[in-house]
Amino acid sequence: MKRKKYSPHQNSLPRFDRRFFTGKDRFTYIGSGELGGKAHGLAVIKGVLESKLGDKYLPEISVDIPSLTVITTEYFDLFMKQNDLFEIAYSGERDDVIAHMFQKADLPVQLVGDLRSLVNQVRTPLAIRSSSMLEDAMFEPFASVYATKMVPNNQPDADSRFRILDEAVKFVYASTFFKAASNYMKATYHTTRDEKMAVVIQEVMGTRFGDRFYPHISGVIRSYNFYPTGNAVPEDGVVDLALGLGRMIVDDGVSWSYSLAYPRTDPPFKSTGEMLKYSQTKFWGINMGKPPAYDPIKDIEYMQKYNLGDSEYDGTLRHLASTYDPQNDRIDIGTGTKGPRIISFAPILKAKILPLNELLKDLLKTCEDTLGTMLEIEFAMRLARDNCSQADFGFLQVRPMVVSRANVELSQEDLSGDDVLLASDNVLGNGTIDDIRDIVYILPDRFEVKNTCQIARELETLNRSLVDEKKPYLLIGFGRWGTTDPLGGIPVDFGQISGAKIIVESSMPDYNFVMSQGSHFFHNVTSFKIFYFSLSQGGRYKIDWNWLDKQQTVEETQSARHVVLSTPLRVKVDGRNGSGVIQHG
Repeated sequence: MKRKKYSPHQNSLPRFDRRFFTGKDRFTYIGSGELGGKAHGLAVIKGVLESKLGDKYLPEISVDIPSLTVITTEYFDLFMKQNDLFEIAYSGERDDVIAHMFQKADLPVQLVGDLRSLVNQVRTPLAIRSSSMLEDAMFEPFASVYATKMVPNNQPDADSRFRILDEAVKFVYASTFFKAASNYMKATYHTTRDEKMAVVIQEVMGTRFGDRFYPHISGVIRSYNFYPTGNAVPEDGVVDLALGLGRMIVDDGVSWSYSLAYPRTDPPFKSTGEMLKYSQTKFWGINMGKPPAYDPIKDIEYMQKYNLGDSEYDGTLRHLASTYDPQNDRIDIGTGTKGPRIISFAPILKAKILPLNELLKDLLKTCEDTLGTMLEIEFAMRLARDNCSQADFGFLQVRPMVVSRANVELSQEDLSGDDVLLASDNVLGNGTIDDIRDIVYILPDRFEVKNTCQIARELETLNRSLVDEKKPYLLIGFGRWGTTDPLGGIPVDFGQISGAKIIVESSMPDYNFVMSQGSHFFHNVTSFKIFYFSLSQGGRYKIDWNWLDKQQTVEETQSARHVVLSTPLRVKVDGRNGSGVIQHG
């Protein structure tokens, strides 16, 4: 497959002039190579924002891309060649072994001067982000496959700031060859040898509060809502919002989700108690205080998770939260009274103290018209300390999303026949599959929450064999797939189950949740057109475990079993109403 090139010269971007904040140009590049997919997407949108949205929402909201420079792929090639890193890169060694070897290497001298000049003048946090040649392609978005590292960049001496920046760039380079990337590649038409890495160095959107630095709001907008509720329809789009850095949404999968058409409608929590339990209770920020234990190959080395009490102390909850009144069993907008806080963004979405939803609808439509496809957009916002309506909106990333338009009809008889392995009225996807003979499932009588990390490793081994044999499979398990919380499900990254074409989650007792459509795991599921079935405890549909246990076993681990069928499964999903069925022969 021919790789698309993203040349900075095609977009007339200016070269880095060593004036990151004070110069005329806030979007520059270093080197004569290519920008990579992520940076190219931002370069395309840059002019659109400036011409159509830059001043439209002033003085309430200023819209821009936070200052950045891109280290083009030229320096990746030089770094690999000058340090003779290809052998270790393709060795299949553990991630930490590869990362340590990359840390021992030296960045090209031609690049060092520009990076030193950058840290000489910049003393605020920086995000060092991947921008590979394969990232954000239409059907292979590589969401969360490569590394991002955020650094405080506030050390008193320039040498220390440069050392940390140098380490972060080399960590992003090393992530090109980590296991997650290698596993992910197997689900595509590419190999790691196809890849080249550009690196984005970007101002982190946010405000410093003592030893913490974070944005008031991070968010993800999607053109298509796979789980509409109430009066919303899929084409209305959906937004996921969170307090603090966006890692809470894209990795942890925790957010406040709402339809762009109905910003005042809450997510479908069954009760106030459930809302309190499952809405955001912590947030991510950058540690600006005492340096953490030195660990240059850890992506969150300088990041920390804080409690809502820290946000209340910082004064950042005031425009974002609601308060639960237990005496009257009601939720009041704002934080004017005492009580448990709920990060509902109600002051903005319901009281409309800021025209955020209007901006998001306008932004999404403008970007869709420009790129000619449905999209997913990541952003962050900082609010003025005293006045919410003086806000800075930072556009961080745009990537295409994939939606199937196949016409599938399912009757109630289809969902409940004798040949049904399982069915659900909460399914992601649309279309039919009729060539799956392999099933990997977690054994119900052996599943224990304390073992979920071990289960993830077992699944990775099974997945590797099936991918090598080019056998797509059905995967069945418990709790939330792709979670970062081992107590909430099985904490796999997408590459560990990349061969699954159908994924089933059966909720655990006392653990129901709203699927975060802004998470990177979710984005990869939709981009690869994977059918995702969700079954809740006590629901009308069950899994036929007895039938599964009678099938021919290929391999069995401590907690999982791989079986093969004599005839393929028949899978049908009606994306219009979110129902689906898996039938056996």
